[in-house]
Amino acid sequence: MTKTLITKAVVMLPVLAALTACIPSPEDLETTPVQVNTPQGVVTCQLYRHDRVTWDRAIDFPATKMSVKQADAYCRQEGQRRLK
Repeated sequence: MTKTLITKAVVMLPVLAALTACIPSPEDLETTPVQVNTPQGVVTCQLYRHDRVTWDRAIDFPATKMSVKQADAYCRQEGQRRLK
């Protein structure tokens, strides 16, 4: 029984490693950061894939005037605008 588990592990580890190498990380899909003018100030956004905005987020914003959630929302809006 122990040999069977070891054999399965030896076979599955390279398969899992190969599959993991095929999955892109967010860094592989980053675009050049963009700046968005808002009523509270400039928000610098890291946009990702041009066909999705799920990962779009703020990387710099006026923290005294807005929250991270608000800044990220501006970035997702910018990503949506660029989809059109």
